[in-house]
Amino acid sequence: MLLHAEDRVGQARAALESNGLVAADLLSADIRDSWQRCLASGLDPTAAPRIENVGADHLRRAREQRAMVHRLASAELRALYQQIAGSNFMVALAAPDGLLLEAIADPSFAREAQAAAIEPGTIWDELHCGTNALGTTIATGTPQSIHGGEHFFRRHNAITCVAAPVFGPDGALACVLDASSDCRSRQSHTRALVGMAAIQIENLLLRETHARHRIIAFHSRPEYLSTLSAGILVFSESGRVLAANRQARFLLAGLPVVMGRSFDAIFRTGFGAFHDACARGDIGTLEDRVGSVYVATLETPKTTRSIAVGAGPPIGGPQTRPEIAAPDFVADDPAVAAALRLAASAAARNLPLLIRGATGTGKELLARYAHAARRPRGPFVPVNCAALAETLIEAELFGYADGAYTGARRGGAPGLVAEADGGTLFLDEIGDMKRPLQAVLLRLLDDWTIRPIGSTRARTVDVLLIAATNADLDAAVAAGQFRADLLYRLNTAEVRLPTLNERRDFTAIARHLLARFAPGTTITDEAAHLLAGSVWRGNIRELKSALLRLAMQQDGGIIDGLAAETLIGQRAMPSVDHSDPHDLRDIVRARIRAAFRENGGNISATARSLGVSRNTVYRGLDSANP
Repeated sequence: MLLHAEDRVGQARAALESNGLVAADLLSADIRDSWQRCLASGLDPTAAPRIENVGADHLRRAREQRAMVHRLASAELRALYQQIAGSNFMVALAAPDGLLLEAIADPSFAREAQAAAIEPGTIWDELHCGTNALGTTIATGTPQSIHGGEHFFRRHNAITCVAAPVFGPDGALACVLDASSDCRSRQSHTRALVGMAAIQIENLLLRETHARHRIIAFHSRPEYLSTLSAGILVFSESGRVLAANRQARFLLAGLPVVMGRSFDAIFRTGFGAFHDACARGDIGTLEDRVGSVYVATLETPKTTRSIAVGAGPPIGGPQTRPEIAAPDFVADDPAVAAALRLAASAAARNLPLLIRGATGTGKELLARYAHAARRPRGPFVPVNCAALAETLIEAELFGYADGAYTGARRGGAPGLVAEADGGTLFLDEIGDMKRPLQAVLLRLLDDWTIRPIGSTRARTVDVLLIAATNADLDAAVAAGQFRADLLYRLNTAEVRLPTLNERRDFTAIARHLLARFAPGTTITDEAAHLLAGSVWRGNIRELKSALLRLAMQQDGGIIDGLAAETLIGQRAMPSVDHSDPHDLRDIVRARIRAAFRENGGNISATARSLGVSRNTVYRGLDSANP
């Protein structure tokens, strides 16, 4: 007599709990082997799992240690959550050791997640939690689905979980994605969605790791070049293989797609000929050594023609492959360069983008760059959320018909969202958005349908949404000032711009600002180094103002070390009259001498207290004793 799958698992579970035996003929090979590993580790299936929480500090360090993986995977995790949200699910991201780094749960599943202790900071490898999709995926390196009684511990029998591994360009496990639900809510397509998200992260990791090398995307059909079906190969400048994604190895099965092999060992098309062809247009052709022909694009460190990402058709319509112009701002810092790539990637998929960063870090510049990456010919409509009048929220956003209300403009108005149709709506200072506007915006994000006030006709708009904030939105959610459901919709993709003091390209920024706003003025390396050591709370915006002030004061058009030292002293004394730079230098020197006395004649302590270099202190003291 044939047994149903759940009956077989039930019998196997009874044998496991009563005799400590694994009924091999009743279980799939992966579940059987996992149970065996758990027993060999001394786990008791009738006991409670050993849930371990590492604490906030350990979790923070773990995220920092895997910063790039965490950033890219977190964005994809949120996109995955949007695909299955509202279906009694939660999604989670774990490090290779099983430590949960992130978790997002439907409110309907929150109780089950809490009961099972599925939360960031807990460890879900087999040694701690027995057979579970996440832990068993780590053990096997393969995708896993664990349903109900297939879990080693009875405590998890009410849960179904699906997990997929994410491998880095070096072939090592980078992280694991997991989707869990109660057993009644499991859906057959969830495993496919999790698997596609994992492949997407792998492709993003490969591209970001090899951003300085030549990247080829290829497929036999051009419409698949921007999907997960495309193969991706990375080559050195000399045409040697550096990396390949899974699909590239599948499409080129039997060919030597291994690190160090030459382009010519794989393709009949010459590397130089292909490179030149792509330089003349977006798409070239490749023929491999067994005669298969592909369409392909080439991305070099100097050009970013496309970012071929996407789990299926892009949201909002067919994906185009426009050439992305270089940014008109300095982006030599690795963190900023990574933010640009992620912003362009999100824009290419029409995903909402949240830009975090302190005042003056360039959030709107990044938003305009993302806009140009996706919709260069469409309008860019910036909106200051803090300035929106609460009583006219819907009128300003959605417009109004002629005569809709007293005082309305004759002929009506289209509204900000309609103005952004075919382009980008940039919501600046989103953290200052009033609660009523948050509810209105959430409704818009559901279907992007607008109806002007006083009108009976609705229309659907095609808008790329970018939001920016310098506020701590997570704290605002905890304080009840910002809607959690809106935050989850806005931060499908999220980037953070570093402060000016965190950046490694200070000198390039200073020279760029001078070239743009004070042509003819230059800055020496010494001066730039001195200024870089100062604190810039207003970031690039404050630096721009300071450089312009210096440029007006320098007769020879050169900002040197002395000018920089004077400015540093000036910034340390906000009440000083800045009208006469010569008087100011006398005041600065007097302040240095006073600080020197206050610090007991200690040069280093004096420099630290004033926020200047020791050379500045020496010069200030020397000038007092000619």
